Amino acid sequence: MTAVAPTPAELPEPAGRLPPLAPIAGPHPNHHHKISPWLDEQMWGHRLWDAESPWLVFLEFLTVADACQREGRLLEAGGAYPLTFRPQQRMFLRNILFNSDDMARAAEEIRDSRLAWETWLARMGERARGVHDPDFSYLRPRFHSFEEFARVVRLLRSGVVERDSNKRWTSRFLFPFGRHALYEDLNINQGTNSATREYINFGRTGELLYLMLCRSDRRADLVPYVAGIVDGAGQWDRLVAALQPEGGGDQAERGNSYLPYASHPVFDALAEDWLAVSRLDLPTFDAYPHLVALAGLHLMRYHLSIGAAWAGRQALPTMVCEIVAPKKTLVRELSLGSYAQNDALSTEAIEQFVGAIGRTPAWQQAAAGHGAFARCRELLRHWVSWGERKDYDGPNDPQLLLKELCTVALKRHRQHVAQFHRSFGREIGLVSRRGTTRLRYAPTDELMESLLFANVVHRMEFGEFLQCLFERYGLVIGDREAEHVTPAEEFDRKAFQKNAHRLEQRLASLGLLRRLSDACAYVVNPYGRSPV
Repeated sequence: MTAVAPTPAELPEPAGRLPPLAPIAGPHPNHHHKISPWLDEQMWGHRLWDAESPWLVFLEFLTVADACQREGRLLEAGGAYPLTFRPQQRMFLRNILFNSDDMARAAEEIRDSRLAWETWLARMGERARGVHDPDFSYLRPRFHSFEEFARVVRLLRSGVVERDSNKRWTSRFLFPFGRHALYEDLNINQGTNSATREYINFGRTGELLYLMLCRSDRRADLVPYVAGIVDGAGQWDRLVAALQPEGGGDQAERGNSYLPYASHPVFDALAEDWLAVSRLDLPTFDAYPHLVALAGLHLMRYHLSIGAAWAGRQALPTMVCEIVAPKKTLVRELSLGSYAQNDALSTEAIEQFVGAIGRTPAWQQAAAGHGAFARCRELLRHWVSWGERKDYDGPNDPQLLLKELCTVALKRHRQHVAQFHRSFGREIGLVSRRGTTRLRYAPTDELMESLLFANVVHRMEFGEFLQCLFERYGLVIGDREAEHVTPAEEFDRKAFQKNAHRLEQRLASLGLLRRLSDACAYVVNPYGRSPV
């Protein structure tokens, strides 16, 4: 029997349309991965990981991009399954930066440079992990003195990303100065002293981000920009390179991440936003926080849109945003409700997905007659990799089997994918508890700045900017946009006008808005191109 997964053609069509599925060469991933049940992954991909911050997603994306660039296939069209790549491990660099705490003390206590080198090299020979031949002597001719070497290390240690969240030294990451600062998340097997892949910080969401851009209609336009990021050969990257031995370094084949859909409007909008940032005249590295925020926002939108389609929603989700007011407002109440409704979408989607299995002709045919339970269990094995005796030991009833699948799937879903909306919303500055005890949409100045940079070439009329945020991202701030999505009995034009006015004031205080008259205000991109 050929292993196939449920598709929109086999299941009842959700009210919200699903995008086309991507072709798969070889066995379907629901049999390739040892994940049970394979539901979240079949709907959203493998995988959306709530514990991975947007910055770590960006770093994981760059490790994939770097590996593919080295093989001459950066952002290859389609991003076919299975995606495989060979990321760098850079264990010499990581031992020097994060597993050598006595370096500064050695430089202070031992004034003789030669003796300091010999002492430190001997210690590193004993202390280094994940390196089969811990010979760090290549460093000596690259620095005038041990003290200079220690200063360089101290300087680079200040460029750690997510400093407070990464406790283990093998899971600390440098700012992406260039190719030599990119490497994967690892753990060290204490018994074999070998480096093994870790999924806590790099949970594959960066791999999904890479596949999304491979499948965007602006893929080819993005290639030079992304290549410039991973090929970066500036002075900071040269400094990082000086701490590493010559040669390609250790690599191991990774991949097999799975993105179900061949195309999606979110993929295209993400690529367009990154291209818009790439065209700005921003100082080196200053664009990266905007790329991170925009990637996080579009991953959120992808999560919501797929959830809405499977939950049977007619329209794409919108997000009513409160521009924080000193007192409670109607907009705050609507924002709280908007957030709660969207946060429940993915859970509803799981319930609908399992229910849809029970409505398929294949299931109904299998559930009829003698041997129904065995046939239904076999269908679940093929469709969602679930149904073995270890998965279910209840009565031989197909409906109870399906009910148990829903219970198990929801329990697993609530651990991670259901948390993605909340986690990423807070990380990018869209979701907040400021002034309340409950979460709502309340964008920060930093997020609004990123959105402005991505959508305003030079200047744009303020009302047009609000309309752009609504049409492009589903963000509801002003009264015109709120009127389209708010029930008549809850709509208050003045409340939303005041909400928009608060945003206008905030943008003006940031130097991003100019009012030319009482009826004419423009948002301004200071890094944008002036009109010809």
